[in-house]
Amino acid sequence: MTPLYAVFGNPIAHSRSPRIHALFAAQTGVALRYEARLAPRDGLEQALAAFHAEGGCGANITVPFKFDAWRLCTRRSAAAQLAQAVNTIGWDEGGLWGDNTDGIGLVRDLARVLAAEDVHRPLHGQRLLLLGAGGAASGVLGPLITAGARAIALWNRSIDKAQALAARHSALAAQHGTDLQVVQSPPPHWADGVVNATAASLGGSGLDLDDGVLHPGCWAYDLMYAATDTAFVAQARAAGARAWDGLGMLVEQAAQSYTLWHGEAPDTAPVLATLRAELAASHHA
Repeated sequence: MTPLYAVFGNPIAHSRSPRIHALFAAQTGVALRYEARLAPRDGLEQALAAFHAEGGCGANITVPFKFDAWRLCTRRSAAAQLAQAVNTIGWDEGGLWGDNTDGIGLVRDLARVLAAEDVHRPLHGQRLLLLGAGGAASGVLGPLITAGARAIALWNRSIDKAQALAARHSALAAQHGTDLQVVQSPPPHWADGVVNATAASLGGSGLDLDDGVLHPGCWAYDLMYAATDTAFVAQARAAGARAWDGLGMLVEQAAQSYTLWHGEAPDTAPVLATLRAELAASHHA
């Protein structure tokens, strides 16, 4: 029986994860089935139980279930524990285990895009503005700290969520010498890099940011992706910033999940190139 994997979310029809894992499997010679599965918004536990009963070996977890998945796991990696959010799960003799590969995916893709811009040690010593405090932001904050950011300012519409996220990461920030702060409004002309971890682009909306938050000389990265520029990428480029979407992060976090399940690291570059070409073709179709 071919090993079964899936991604769970709501909505889920747009997911590129089945395509990514099919490309990884073809590249590494692994036999697997990987499906996109819609779970009811209050029904992740039941959906996972049914999936495991079908023979499901592992799964990715996306919006809006990353916090739910964290609560369901009997064992969690250090990254998942810090984030209190899980995007990769599997079963073994100890039960359901969870990890969070979002942060490593972001840091790897930022290293790629910033290296192309000839930025030496891209995150080390930089001042970063992180927009959002949900599951995506929770997954990436720890790895941004350990990558050597000099300062990170957190902004979220509900400030209490940002404060809780900062409090959970305060010891790690102190350990790495990162000035971690929560801001009432994003500071203009401050950030070297701006990471959008809100879901605004999913609905096609830009963010209501003061002039100068996005500015020439800074870079911007949207964790969302689309066939054309996301609203945030377009907004950042209009302000004179270099900007990228999150397709590369999606591929890199998937590669880390794939490695956890199969013990082999796929080559992400050709997979990213294939996906980018397919997205462009779908837009022009």
